[in-house]
Amino acid sequence: MNLTFIGIGNVGLALATRFSTIGHTITIAARDAQSESVRKALASLRSLKVQDPASAVRDADIVVVATPFSAAQPALLSCGDGLAGKLVMDCTNPVGAGLTHGLESKSSGTAALQRHFPGTHFVKAFSIYGFENFATDPRAVFGQAPTMIIAGNDAAAKATIASLVDEAGWSALDGGNADAALHLEHMTLLWIKLVRMGGQSEHLTWARLSA
Repeated sequence: MNLTFIGIGNVGLALATRFSTIGHTITIAARDAQSESVRKALASLRSLKVQDPASAVRDADIVVVATPFSAAQPALLSCGDGLAGKLVMDCTNPVGAGLTHGLESKSSGTAALQRHFPGTHFVKAFSIYGFENFATDPRAVFGQAPTMIIAGNDAAAKATIASLVDEAGWSALDGGNADAALHLEHMTLLWIKLVRMGGQSEHLTWARLSA
């Protein structure tokens, strides 16, 4: 598939590396092709293509948003009409001061973006762990596929993202609609507190166990 990345920082580059490894075509949507993040990405992954946002999303099968949450809406607006009808994988998290929820837990970031772009299908994924877990096959670390919870309103869009998640070595779990993504965003805040502040391993992941 053709995957277009909006945002190519730590999370974006890690995911782009993994998806490129398993055979997908990766394009960076960049207003400034000479930005530091783009140059760093190209130095790390030479197969990347760079295009202006409108051109990059036009032929994309999946648009991956991996910017800070505050930058997501303006970045998506820069893609113009080509975003309509697209499947967008939302990797963002609204984080406020003092590791609070950036939208005061009144809405998930995914639901907020979905309201701004009603003709686009948003699915939250690759959001509940740090970027350190995304560049390589997680099964090599854990010995099995750890759980990746996803959320979104459109069943077909979630099925596509679930397939991509599984292909990357995770085990996709449907967590509900875009409103339910709020719970995933709180899981992210907990992960940050445990790992970035609490000294737990950066490879801490959530497990799904059933009898």
